[in-house]
Amino acid sequence: MLTLEDARGWYPEYDAVHGFEHIERVYRICERIGPLENANMEILLTAALLHDASGSHPEKGNRKDHHLQSAEFSAEILREENWPNSKIVAVQHCIRTHRFRKDESPQTIEAQVLFDADKLDVIGAIGVVRTLAYAFQVKQPAYASPSKAFLESGEILPGEPHSAFHEYLFKLKNISKVLNTKTAKQIAKNRQKFLNGFFEELADEMKNIK
Repeated sequence: MLTLEDARGWYPEYDAVHGFEHIERVYRICERIGPLENANMEILLTAALLHDASGSHPEKGNRKDHHLQSAEFSAEILREENWPNSKIVAVQHCIRTHRFRKDESPQTIEAQVLFDADKLDVIGAIGVVRTLAYAFQVKQPAYASPSKAFLESGEILPGEPHSAFHEYLFKLKNISKVLNTKTAKQIAKNRQKFLNGFFEELADEMKNIK
């Protein structure tokens, strides 16, 4: 079975958003949730190690497809480990479905736990840090006033930045509502409250500057 040390070389140490520290946190959350949800831990933990292994950094490839790139990369790694195809397919399904923005929904308990663990790492204090870090990675501000179109439909107008606050409104504000497992929902309560409080305070302060 692959280990955290095996995975270390697939991720940049310096990436505060999708680097090795994120992988380790998601792995540990999976270790916590998986047994309580009767997940196959070999499939789940392997998927956790590989879920952002290819294309997750915004400066390297198309990050929008990183779940697909990582799924393909996982197959290469696991074939080298002589995994049977049925298990490789199971890991790939977990990886393909771990994103918030995706076309495929997690169908297995392993995929659902990985999705939940990944989302738990984007709320709470860690979520605040990661959301701001990503905005700065892609040279967007922490806060910009959202347009009426964005508030109504999530559509970014020409010239409108997708600030960290935009990401909060579009994705993070209600992330706990899209979680799959009872265990993750319980963990999410305080984290969601902290994250929402931070971004609402940020918006209030920024509005009062102008």
